[in-house]
Amino acid sequence: MSLPLMPKATAVWLIDKTALTFAQIADFCGMHPLEIQAIADGEVAQGINGYDPVANKQVTAEDIARCEANPELRLKLLAPADPQPKKSKGGRYTPVAKRNDRPDAIAYLLRSYPHLTDTQIIKLLGTTKDTIQKIRDRSHWNSSNIKPRDPVILGLCKQSDLNDAVAAANERVTREGNTPPPPPMPSSEAA
Repeated sequence: MSLPLMPKATAVWLIDKTALTFAQIADFCGMHPLEIQAIADGEVAQGINGYDPVANKQVTAEDIARCEANPELRLKLLAPADPQPKKSKGGRYTPVAKRNDRPDAIAYLLRSYPHLTDTQIIKLLGTTKDTIQKIRDRSHWNSSNIKPRDPVILGLCKQSDLNDAVAAANERVTREGNTPPPPPMPSSEAA
C-alpha cells in the first residue's frame, strides 16, 4: 500500500483539521493508532507543521467528509497526477579492484562480438572510445598482458545486459543487410 507524502506531518494535519478517528488516520498514514493518539496528546511530533493532503492532491475533501460521517470507511490515497520522471543512469562505476580487468573484457568483446559498436561496449563496460581503439590496434600501454576474458565472469556487466547488446547488434546488422558470421550467444552459465 502506498503512503502519503510525509505521513507524520499529514497525520498532524488530519488530527488538527478533521474529525476522523485515530484508526482512520493511522490506516491512511501507515502508522499505529496508538502513535496517532500520542501525536494528538502532544507526546510525539512536537513542532511538526501539518501537511495538507487536500491541497497537495493526495486525498479529496469529499473523501474526508465521507469518512468523517462513517468511522468504518477508510481514506483512499489519490494517484499522483504527474508521475515522477524516470532517472537516467549515470556513468557506470567500476570498482578500483576491477579496473585492471576492463581491458581484458574489451578484448573479449572485440574478438567474440565484432559487430558490437563502440557505443555498446562503452555502455556495457563503462570505458572510453580511446581505450577501445587502443586495444583494437594493440597500442594500449599494457597490450602485452591483455588476455580476452568474459566481462560477465569478471563482474563488469550482467549477462542480461550483454545478451541485450548482442541482440541489438544482431538486429542492426540484419537491418543493414550485412551478414557476418553468426556470433555465439553469450553463455548463461556465468549469470
